[in-house]
Amino acid sequence: MNEVSEKPSVGIALRILSGFLFAGMSICIKAMSAEIPVGEIVFFRSAFALIPLVIFLWLRKEFPHGLATRRPLGHLLRSSLGAAAMFASFASIARLPLAEATLLSYLSPTFTSIAGVLLLSERVTIWRVGGVLLGLTGVLVLVWPETGNGDLNGDRLWGYVFGLLMGILTACALIMVRSLSRTENPGAIAFYFVIASMLGGIATIPFGWVMPDSYGLMMLILAGLLGGFAHIAMTLAFRHAEASLLAPFEYLAIIWPVIADTLLFDTPLSVAFLTALPLVLAGAAMAAFEGRRHWKKR
Repeated sequence: MNEVSEKPSVGIALRILSGFLFAGMSICIKAMSAEIPVGEIVFFRSAFALIPLVIFLWLRKEFPHGLATRRPLGHLLRSSLGAAAMFASFASIARLPLAEATLLSYLSPTFTSIAGVLLLSERVTIWRVGGVLLGLTGVLVLVWPETGNGDLNGDRLWGYVFGLLMGILTACALIMVRSLSRTENPGAIAFYFVIASMLGGIATIPFGWVMPDSYGLMMLILAGLLGGFAHIAMTLAFRHAEASLLAPFEYLAIIWPVIADTLLFDTPLSVAFLTALPLVLAGAAMAAFEGRRHWKKR
């Protein structure tokens, strides 16, 4: 079931497609973030992502029996961390240019590397240290022009805070995925995460939901469907090609938010972003390479 097939070109195409679909999802979220509360966006994103996910699992004959689990508490922790990361990610997208919010998401391999050392007693290597230093340097370069001059407003500051929080929460969730994947069906891990995110979104109703107009409802539904299909494309990509082959194509996905900011949201790219971009991506690549090499050995 988890063996890698000999179709690397298909895997690469699917990985590029997943990046494009995730970018489309983020564009929908960004377009609605000024009118729709984050909790409501999380609910719609999760609820409509459930449709392609269930169809995919059913076609693979993994629904519903593939959802059986021996580690319900592990799923609860992983799903809660993932749902919290989604809240933080969407809050960051609402407050920052899409390209900057997306760039901060590439810090998750760096934080995963740190979590592996602290929580799993993994070795400290030059790859891990280099990845962490490059990633954090990139963040400092990104925020310093505004913080150093005292020009950073509260909304953007919270955008950076939520972006960093998203990276930390995603790293912790990925550590749990690594643990769960030893005994649990990947489809079950994804399914319970989506359910937890839906419940988290519903829990925000007392804090204020709004009734979207037809355009807003269409964008919310589209965000969910795009996110669901993006996860499926990414899952299939790793079934057709090795992670080391797909790694460079993960970082090509930053192109789409850059284009969206320029053409759709009329947001110019800052010098700080262009300077931070290679640092953060290089740090993420180093940390991800070391993590994959370690887990491949194990």
